[in-house]
Amino acid sequence: LIGRLMFELPEEMGLIAIAVQQTQGKGRGGNVWLSPVGCALSTLHITIPLHSNLGQRIPFIQHLVSLAVVESVRSIPGYEDIDLRVKWPNDVYYSDLMKVGGVLVNSTLLETTFHILIGFGFNVNNSNPTICINDLITKFNKEEGRKLKPLTADCLIARTVTVLERLIDIFQEKGPNGVLPRYYKYWVHSGKQVRLHSEEGPVAWIVGVDDYGFLQVHEEGKGVESVHPDGNSFDMLRNLIVPK
Repeated sequence: LIGRLMFELPEEMGLIAIAVQQTQGKGRGGNVWLSPVGCALSTLHITIPLHSNLGQRIPFIQHLVSLAVVESVRSIPGYEDIDLRVKWPNDVYYSDLMKVGGVLVNSTLLETTFHILIGFGFNVNNSNPTICINDLITKFNKEEGRKLKPLTADCLIARTVTVLERLIDIFQEKGPNGVLPRYYKYWVHSGKQVRLHSEEGPVAWIVGVDDYGFLQVHEEGKGVESVHPDGNSFDMLRNLIVPK
């Protein structure tokens, strides 16, 4: 529905679809995203000029959305230490332990404008199938003797879109360096050691993200290389980067 509507609306009009529950949630690479009641689930339409900082670096959009989800919680006064983080290329994690949400981006280039459909879903008030943001708040309150209130999916979708708009504006003005310090503040990979290709493969260290949003790894004796997100899978549990 939103894919048909997005070409019919005036440019200045925003478009978002929000679901209380999904029966056919999709993830990267054909994965299924389970979407019980309690998730924040939405698809957002944005337009990006081809000849702009972000238009020349479209893979960065999924990173900006993941960061916006994290900041939607951690930018609330009192909630700064809720351990929500970003995982390259498109996941939201509790620490480096468990997936809380994900992002899926589809783009269509029409003349000189990208029409981007951003699907994002993250667990707010559903403890299954993994863990949810309100579980993290409850845990934080218990450990720190605090009384932070639980959050709602509606509030966090609204905050995510607001933060994303700001991040896009900053990126368009300053390029990757305008947002990467904020991204690295919350990402799970700093200094992590990984294996390439297999559990017996060469050892590499994660360095950061390059100017186009691809992961940079340093393999001993070979220097720094970029890893394309669409061609590789990052297995957090086994610290593996595996070609798909």
